[in-house]
Amino acid sequence: MFIKVKLPWNVTVPAEDMDMKGQLQRSILIRLLDAFASKKATKDLGYFVALKDLEEIGEGKIRENTGEVVFPVVFNGITFKIFTGEILNGVVHKVFKSGVLLRSGPCETVYLSNLKMPGYDYIHGEEPIFVNQNLSRIEIGSSVRFVVLAVDYREAEKDFIVLASLVGDFLGLL
Repeated sequence: MFIKVKLPWNVTVPAEDMDMKGQLQRSILIRLLDAFASKKATKDLGYFVALKDLEEIGEGKIRENTGEVVFPVVFNGITFKIFTGEILNGVVHKVFKSGVLLRSGPCETVYLSNLKMPGYDYIHGEEPIFVNQNLSRIEIGSSVRFVVLAVDYREAEKDFIVLASLVGDFLGLL
């Protein structure tokens, strides 16, 4: 689910960028975009998707050791957070005997176990697939609608792991 958020942030601007006339706001925006992109995700807000608009730039404070200036800013942004029970679409990017891995939005690790794909059987081969009696194939590149069973955040990778299922109405291949 996409969420609109208002975030406070601290932006550090090097001293050499401070002497550009009329370019301070541009420098702050560039540094904010870099920091926003490198943050990737948090447990509470989910994945950082887009920085929408800058609302406020506070008064800068000089760091004594480095000469850099830290500006408190407030901006609106958009995040993508996955919730248990939510129905999402994903694309298969790996197939294993035990299940498949899907990508859904910015989340790269959605695991769909073969135990949660009723009626599908694993077919081993050069390009392994799951097939049901109607010859529907879950393979690399397939789009799948699934329900989220569980979500876990990994702090070190700043990423989420999602456990998915096809058990339910209107779930499966798209």
